[in-house]
Amino acid sequence: MAEHRQLQRAALLDAARSLLTEGGMDALTFPALAARTGLARSSVYEYFRSRAAVVELLCEVDFPLWAAEIEAGMESCDTAAARIEAYVRGQLALAGDPRHRAVAAISALELDEAARERIRAAHGKLVGLVVQALQDLGHEQPRLAAGLLQGIVEAAVRQAEQRATGGPAESPDVIADAAVALALHGLGGS
Repeated sequence: MAEHRQLQRAALLDAARSLLTEGGMDALTFPALAARTGLARSSVYEYFRSRAAVVELLCEVDFPLWAAEIEAGMESCDTAAARIEAYVRGQLALAGDPRHRAVAAISALELDEAARERIRAAHGKLVGLVVQALQDLGHEQPRLAAGLLQGIVEAAVRQAEQRATGGPAESPDVIADAAVALALHGLGGS
């Protein structure tokens, strides 16, 4: 019975990812989840009390996987600069992944403060991955720099999302190259 419930929960999360990717938070409804999984709508309520609870669980399940992917990419690098580049490029690659886009589609207003805090803590752990690389580069304030570096990544993600909706003509590779150059060399470098 427990294995069956796990399979149903996994199917519901897969369906939620698809719905969020296809239509954002508006597409994530319990009737749509039920239709995608073949479950009765009442069964969906046995797993989740709200759409926010679905999104919160998606974050809880997916975020550690993304962080592990980024960390693995960083660990394969020989230099601090290469680790920082892997951090930036890894996040930008994940931003193009439908699993990430699904969670990015959430409305923070639908999450309670405890859920938002858990998501902020998960993001904080991700930022923590790059602190050591910044220390190795000799940065005097590596935690501050890591937070600012995350801002560069988030701005690059927004640029890539704008392109997908008819915005700037830069390709994801050009955006990633610019974000890495900014992260490593500031506004004056390439």
